[in-house]
Amino acid sequence: MNPADVPGLPEGVADRLLSEGIEELYPPQAEAVDAGVTTGESVVASVPTASGKTLVAELAMLSAVKRGGKALYIVPLRALASEKKSEFERWEELGFTVGVSTGNYESSGEWLASRDIIVATSEKVDSLVRNDAPWIDQLTCVVADEVHLVDDRNRGPTLEVTLAKLRRINPGLQVVALSATVGNADEIAAWLDAALVDSDWRPIDLRTGVHYGNAITFADGSQREVKVEGKRQTPALVDDALAGDADHGQGSSLVFVNSRRNAEAAAKRLGDVTSNHLTGEERGELNDLADEIEGVSDTETSRDLARAVRKGAAFHHAGLAAEHRALVEDAFRARLVKCVCATPTLAAGVNTPSRRVIVRDWQRYDGEFGGMKPLDVLEVHQMMGRAGRPGLDPYGEAVLLAKDYDTRDELFERYVWAEPEAVRSKLAAEPALRTHLLATIASGFAHTRSGLLDFLDRTLYATQTDDPDYLAGKADTVLDYLERNDFLTREREDGDVRLKATGLGHTVSRLYLDPMSAAEIVDGLAWADENEREMRRRLDGSASTAEAAGASEREEPSGFRTASEMVADTDSGDGDGDEGEGDGEAYESDRTYPTPLGLYHLVSRTPDMYELYLKSGDRERYTEECYEREAELLGRTPSEYSDTQFESWLSALKTARLLEDWANEVDEDRITDRYGVGPGDIRGKVETATWLLGATERIAGDRGFDAVAVREAKKRVEHGVRDELLDLAGVRNVGRKRARRLYEAGIETRADLREADKPVVLGALRGRRKTAESILENVGRQDPSMDDVAADESTREAVDEGGESGPKSASGAGGEREAESDQASLGDFG
Repeated sequence: MNPADVPGLPEGVADRLLSEGIEELYPPQAEAVDAGVTTGESVVASVPTASGKTLVAELAMLSAVKRGGKALYIVPLRALASEKKSEFERWEELGFTVGVSTGNYESSGEWLASRDIIVATSEKVDSLVRNDAPWIDQLTCVVADEVHLVDDRNRGPTLEVTLAKLRRINPGLQVVALSATVGNADEIAAWLDAALVDSDWRPIDLRTGVHYGNAITFADGSQREVKVEGKRQTPALVDDALAGDADHGQGSSLVFVNSRRNAEAAAKRLGDVTSNHLTGEERGELNDLADEIEGVSDTETSRDLARAVRKGAAFHHAGLAAEHRALVEDAFRARLVKCVCATPTLAAGVNTPSRRVIVRDWQRYDGEFGGMKPLDVLEVHQMMGRAGRPGLDPYGEAVLLAKDYDTRDELFERYVWAEPEAVRSKLAAEPALRTHLLATIASGFAHTRSGLLDFLDRTLYATQTDDPDYLAGKADTVLDYLERNDFLTREREDGDVRLKATGLGHTVSRLYLDPMSAAEIVDGLAWADENEREMRRRLDGSASTAEAAGASEREEPSGFRTASEMVADTDSGDGDGDEGEGDGEAYESDRTYPTPLGLYHLVSRTPDMYELYLKSGDRERYTEECYEREAELLGRTPSEYSDTQFESWLSALKTARLLEDWANEVDEDRITDRYGVGPGDIRGKVETATWLLGATERIAGDRGFDAVAVREAKKRVEHGVRDELLDLAGVRNVGRKRARRLYEAGIETRADLREADKPVVLGALRGRRKTAESILENVGRQDPSMDDVAADESTREAVDEGGESGPKSASGAGGEREAESDQASLGDFG
């Protein structure tokens, strides 16, 4: 079937496809067209990577727009959203408009109403539904990319519930679900009332096998000699792919390992292999790329990546900044970087094919399992599917590594010859139900218990379960929790139970919070409000009534008494406990309360924040800090003998200290070293904290608590600066380091920046003209040009000297900490 034969396409689309070299559709694409994908029929396409799934989606969306509708493309990752938007923008030449939306969960995205094709993450789509986006009911076609991720315990329930809601809002909605080859694609199709296209066809041959000894043995029994000769297996395989042959030339390699540390170490070693295959021109381009990478983040991780890139290798994991990952991906696609060592994050839909995929590590540590656990077949097949690029590679090879004969046989049985597992809904997990049941009620999708169960009957879980009473029982447990915490009310009415979200419930749903996070925040704010006077006295070093009451007891063998215990004594007295000096009067203090650390700790102990876990020696260190700064923490410190609760409290404190360091302008390099994290982790924590503090500010206002301290703490962590820099740091392109340099040069506010001498501005910004012009333009300067302006060298020198010992080196109230162990796999597999 050629593009001109496809029914329902807008004018010019077939010609554009022909101009791109698509003269004939791939068999799975033609099968999807025959199933009605361009005439409004729902289709599930379960086909291998690189088999043209995206074109199936484009044909569906473009034909839907031609029929007068609007299309939505749902992706699992933000990075993938940007990639797909760029890909779809080529249709703007034919008059189609494209928009992307991934952030700000409290927005309704009204501007997207003017777009024909919208790209968004499943979380963003869910939040748009919760916030009554006015264009949602105009959708006629929804594409769910990587729909097999409904099996993921974190992201899966959101995608599942979102698709159910969209189909409820738009009964005639066309759903096009794109999936890897899975064991039960027919169940997914049945759930979505869709035709199934199930194919194992690929445009180029993918050969899978196991390397053992000096050869790769493939699934069909053939072999390819790859001698190790004293090397490790991975360097030998990478070297062999780069050597290529006369017919096919050089081939790149993608190496999958099980942790960040292993990815970085492998890239360092493999750089000695890839550097031998670089041309002089490539070395120059790689040096430029390495300089760009170093400019993204002033951290050791950034420098390590740049060193590897100069040799033609790279690593890729969730600890990198998003800009790092994008630069590596682009250079690898361009064949400039010859080998990337990655954790499985790179297998999740990002377009990074290579000649050879090497699955070095097929096991990873699993805490629940209690040790190293083999990866799922589907996950390994997703990695293998990255091998081979249509139009550039004549074939793809995916290789597992075996150290002995028995392991070789095991890998063939476990992965090479195995079928992928069936995809199973994770909706029945209580954290998912908490969030989605409240949103379903608050958004008006269900008003009664029977209506709620009817909605749940539209999910994949209901399609797959043999026991509908189990989900009903789980739902009732969650409803009990939501009612107990004032998120909804239940009233018996005509033999059913009427469900109604409270004001708090509506707010929490719109803010996209886990209700348990909201409950923690409400409790923390209430505790701070009730105990403000006592905690202010402790923070100011005054002897409080509670301290006085507990002084003699601390001298007894019972030992140290915490601030929370003393407050508890005061709260539970006989009515005389508050008598004494200052009783009945508001305690005056200039200190902000709650403090930033207290608020960072509050949001860090919610389920919506992934806490930093405690490494060796951390428990003692943070226990000491917990008691030193306990008056700042919003809630009663758990007993040290309650291991799980106390350890979680300390993990939240460690996370809060990272955020405090960031807000105190501690260097990013020092933070990565101190907490054993990567620059991407810092950015992720800061982004999550900013969102959660914004939600806290809103909840504080709604519940009658003072929100000023929350707002200030949010701004400080958002920009990574102290109070005096907030005005400057809010200017686009300024950022935390430039704000400090400008401040040290005497430019303290936006107004100062608009009026400052240009040579002083240029000197503070180290002579970077384009940066200076951009900043002046963004602050509203009428003439931002730096033409013929010379940097004031005295300003530059003064700022350089002051910057090394200025506030950016401060470590916060907690003082310096030794460099900590590697936060090895944080977020890689979540």
